[in-house]
Amino acid sequence: MSSKRLSVVVTRRLPDAVETRLKELFDVRLRETDIPMTQAELTAAVKDADVLVPTLTDKIDAGLIGQAGDRLRLIANFGAGIDHIDVDTARGRGILVSNTPGVVTEDTADMTLALILGVTRRIQEGLNVMQSGEWAGWAPTSFLGGRLGGRRLGILGMGRIGQAVARRAKAFGMQIHYHNRRRLRPEIEEALEATYWESLDQMAARMDIISVNCPHTPSTFHLLNARRLKLLKPSAVIVNTSRGEVIDENALTRMLKAGDLAGAGLDVYEHGHRGNPDLRNMSNVVMLPHMGSATREGRLEMGEKVIINVKTFADGHRPPDQVVPAML
Repeated sequence: MSSKRLSVVVTRRLPDAVETRLKELFDVRLRETDIPMTQAELTAAVKDADVLVPTLTDKIDAGLIGQAGDRLRLIANFGAGIDHIDVDTARGRGILVSNTPGVVTEDTADMTLALILGVTRRIQEGLNVMQSGEWAGWAPTSFLGGRLGGRRLGILGMGRIGQAVARRAKAFGMQIHYHNRRRLRPEIEEALEATYWESLDQMAARMDIISVNCPHTPSTFHLLNARRLKLLKPSAVIVNTSRGEVIDENALTRMLKAGDLAGAGLDVYEHGHRGNPDLRNMSNVVMLPHMGSATREGRLEMGEKVIINVKTFADGHRPPDQVVPAML
């Protein structure tokens, strides 16, 4: 790249320390308000910038990339997930795509266990009673939940986050099972005491808790569809801290309403922030506003990865977190 400072457009507000460092290194246009860019604003950004720094709320599809100017050469995503970016179209235009993998692993795994506990120990119900002032005092049979120790946890997607969930669940005395596109190496399975299932159907039918930890791709859309959800035991619980599109949310809602599932803990939803309104009225469902990766430490580390990717690109090298076909 030339010695001229790169023109970088950031689509959302980032932590102050990240924005300050970006300003020091590049010719940066920061976002003044913390609301998503409109399509018109995104179009203007890709026409004028050398680098775009989007987040998961920005749809970087083929139509938008087709309007990019000749200057745009890098889309440095603030986040690990890239299902909102048409990577193939970008690659065809000679535009690199990078992301921030590995940063949110521990934070998301923590939240997965929090949701598992929230549903199985009825924490939301207890909070509601306390906050309403309706608690009448302790009773031997009130708010009875279930013990985690000895339960079978089926992890759907055994990448970084899935393995981090397994480590935590193992410490709680849970039995670890998993379904993954590829089987883990024997030494990893042994360390996690994890049982591999080639058939997702067979695993789902036998688990007490299902944790969704796989990315959203064309092959994982509605992976937990109505047919597969019906395989689960009525006493089973589903937790999703990955992508809402992996579960058929309407089918899940119907089964929860009918009592065909014991509960659900959801941090993501099929239609963005618009979770099925019927879910909000269910006492056996814990709903969070996509908080899985929301720690100060995680956001700073994500920003640092973005800066490293952009700076490495500016120095004429391949970004260390460039998205390549093997990652898709």
